[in-house]
Amino acid sequence: MKRLILLAAVAFFALPAAAQMQEAFPSYIQINGRAEKEIAPDEFYLQIIINERDSKGKISVESQQRDMIAALKRAGVDVEKQLKMANLSSEFFKKNTSVATAKYQLQLGSSAMVAKVWQALDGLGISNVSILKVSHSKIEQYKAEVRVEAMQNARQSAATLAEAIGQKIGKCFYIYDSNNNVMPVFYDNMAVMRSAKAMGVAEDAAADEPLDFKTIKLQYNVQAKFVLE
Repeated sequence: MKRLILLAAVAFFALPAAAQMQEAFPSYIQINGRAEKEIAPDEFYLQIIINERDSKGKISVESQQRDMIAALKRAGVDVEKQLKMANLSSEFFKKNTSVATAKYQLQLGSSAMVAKVWQALDGLGISNVSILKVSHSKIEQYKAEVRVEAMQNARQSAATLAEAIGQKIGKCFYIYDSNNNVMPVFYDNMAVMRSAKAMGVAEDAAADEPLDFKTIKLQYNVQAKFVLE
């Protein structure tokens, strides 16, 4: 009996709170907003691996390094800024086969430059080149812009629906953004390199016919609630 009385008391005191909320927002519209943007990448990160196995032990890694750096400079690469060792703890490391190996990471600013560099390295017999990732120098700015556009889309959609029933929207009292951080797109490295190979060995051809990279797609969704007036 005491339990029933307690439950009745809780329900009695909850009624005013529910009534106040109903009075505060007598009617509202819940809407989903969506926006997307496609941008062409302007940052390309390549991994270059050189080892003695590529030349069957005839050319040392040190010699291949010198040739690689010279070829990159001829291609227009700022080696000091754009090229770095992938392994910061050691310049060389030994595998079980005792073949000396060196890893580099190279950052380039265009697909045309990617093709040009790949052709230059391939001409030296350095074929172990892969694309780690691509991105854009203003990726964070674009992410923020698309998020704003998604919210604007939600507001416009809510206004359109409210107008259809002869009402207007008031203030927004709820926004839910469940988006995860959008990462740069990764690619099939072998497919990209095969594309470069098919372009021919001439550096001029590589510059005139840049690789056809996919655009980076940013897509955001938000959920919002607006008061109906």
